[in-house]
Amino acid sequence: MTKDLTQGNLIKNIITFSLPFLLSYFLQTLYGMTDLFIVGQYNGASSISGVSIGSQFMHMVTVMLVSLSLGSVVMIGRYVGSHNEKQVNTVIGNSITLFSFLSLILLIALLCCRAMITTLMNTPIEAIQETENYLTICFLGIPFIIAYNVVSSIFRGLGDSKTPMYFIFIACLSNIVLDYVFVGFFHMHATGAALATVIAQAVSVVISLLAIKSKKLIHIHKTDLKIQQETLQNILKIGVPVSLQDGFIQVSFLIITIIANSRGVEVSAAVGVVEKIISFLFLVPSAMMSTVSTIVSQAIGANNKPLARKTLSICSSIAFTFGIVIAICFQFISQNVLSLFTNDATVISLGTSYMHSYVFDCAIAGIHFCLSGFFVASGYPFISFLNNVISIIICRVPGAYLASIYYPDTLFPMGLAAPMGGIIQILICVFFFIRYRKQDRI
Repeated sequence: MTKDLTQGNLIKNIITFSLPFLLSYFLQTLYGMTDLFIVGQYNGASSISGVSIGSQFMHMVTVMLVSLSLGSVVMIGRYVGSHNEKQVNTVIGNSITLFSFLSLILLIALLCCRAMITTLMNTPIEAIQETENYLTICFLGIPFIIAYNVVSSIFRGLGDSKTPMYFIFIACLSNIVLDYVFVGFFHMHATGAALATVIAQAVSVVISLLAIKSKKLIHIHKTDLKIQQETLQNILKIGVPVSLQDGFIQVSFLIITIIANSRGVEVSAAVGVVEKIISFLFLVPSAMMSTVSTIVSQAIGANNKPLARKTLSICSSIAFTFGIVIAICFQFISQNVLSLFTNDATVISLGTSYMHSYVFDCAIAGIHFCLSGFFVASGYPFISFLNNVISIIICRVPGAYLASIYYPDTLFPMGLAAPMGGIIQILICVFFFIRYRKQDRI
């Protein structure tokens, strides 16, 4: 199922592609939020902290793999834009081979390092066992997690954002039911939440593969699975910088989590809950970034730079407007939203102060997310890598650390580190955009 997004009304194409993508992101984010919500209803701060820390590490691993697969999305998009079906199939086949190999390596490596990971994350002593249990189950499910995300990336590269939405809906529904069974009924704490997540992903993967085979949604041959050096290089040339970039971002989040963990289990739980809510609010900026990446990739393949720039303008405007509205609303509703996840008054109070400042990053990210997606799709992933790394080193991590030292009684200053870092990213991206535009490179 291939859709050429360079044809027809651009705004209509943005809406029809981004809405299913947005819903998919919503359902996928609901995964982690459901785990945290249900665990919070039946267990105390140690279980909440265990799921929060474990799911954050898993999110880092998943994000890096999905970012690596962006190389496949971009290359598929370019060949769709140039109407080269043979190369589309080759990229799909090589992507399947590449990520199958990576999933096995990760499965073994992460299982061997689970205790060390728990220690490095400075997990509160009350939550160590819960965190290790959660990570062990999730590491065993790595092949299913990778398989789902790779299949979804392939479809999105083809311009089809609806099919992955159906797959994640099945997984999300399964996850909710299993969470109540394992956590609520069997009282399995963090272990139950991890089991629910992995089994749900496995169900989704099996159903997606059956659907692909029965309806012939993707057409590849055994020869397409054989690694082609040039194809693999093109995938990795784009995917590796983006994966490293997102890896640094996730590491910065982990460092901030470590800083929070060192301040006690209440702060750890508060930061964990807020991070889950923030990940939900970032759905629109993330959907817009993915929309930019896909449409701009096809536009570059069709040699249509004006369409690429127009796509960036529309998507970033949508994301920024959404972010501003959300940031204002959460100045008034943060406490009520946090109370949905926990009844602990201290956790709610700390989380509210953190949310009041952190939430402004939603608006700022709406701009630099889209700019990063644009540069990656245009063949300049190093710009996206550069602005993220500089932001992390100069502002995000140092800012969070210093805030924790000088303002130990509130999390508001710590939350400001994220939007301030985002402003730095926008400035770097705008500099390169103006420069490359003058050189007619974008």
